[in-house]
Amino acid sequence: MDAARREAVLWRNRALTLFDRVTVPVAVCDVHGVVVLANPAMAAACGTTPGRLRGRNVLELFTPQEATQVDRIAQALRLRHRSRYQVSVCWRDAEGTERHGELTADPVSDTVQDTPALLVMLRVADEHRPRAAEPEPVTPVEARILALLAGGATTARAARETDLTTDGVTYHLRRLSARWGAANRTELVARAYALGVLTPGVWPPTPATGA
Repeated sequence: MDAARREAVLWRNRALTLFDRVTVPVAVCDVHGVVVLANPAMAAACGTTPGRLRGRNVLELFTPQEATQVDRIAQALRLRHRSRYQVSVCWRDAEGTERHGELTADPVSDTVQDTPALLVMLRVADEHRPRAAEPEPVTPVEARILALLAGGATTARAARETDLTTDGVTYHLRRLSARWGAANRTELVARAYALGVLTPGVWPPTPATGA
């Protein structure tokens, strides 16, 4: 029993470490929407720290665009339905800029009889966050990786072309995604063009001069 308990604690700690490191804003809420646990990405979206989100209702942080969406979810949870629920929301970030996006809530519990908790993820839909006056520059390696991705290269090919391992390429992509708030590789490439990292109107894609 002691060995099983130690192994359970070990896996719990690993899960919490992964929870803290993912760049997607995520929170665990009780069935009433009160935040139990939030990762740094979710706290950053709200302009605060994870500890200060605990005990706050997620609907106080993010305003639903349609109240009927919330009513339908509450009714479904009362009936113990286990579907995924999505709510269009708006909120203000740390700079006071109004943002828009979508909250996705998944009921989770150890058994179907237990009252579920809610795993809540935030997807940012708009691109109106003010950029810093002096953004962190993209390295030549990162610019090359972005150009290869824009041309349709896989992670393995990008690794070969840049003399990196696939883990090395993934590391650079994660850093860029976190820096730019990109949800996927398509958005990452779009950001690269919008920020002038890649040369527009050129094929195959190439890094812009001085990127």
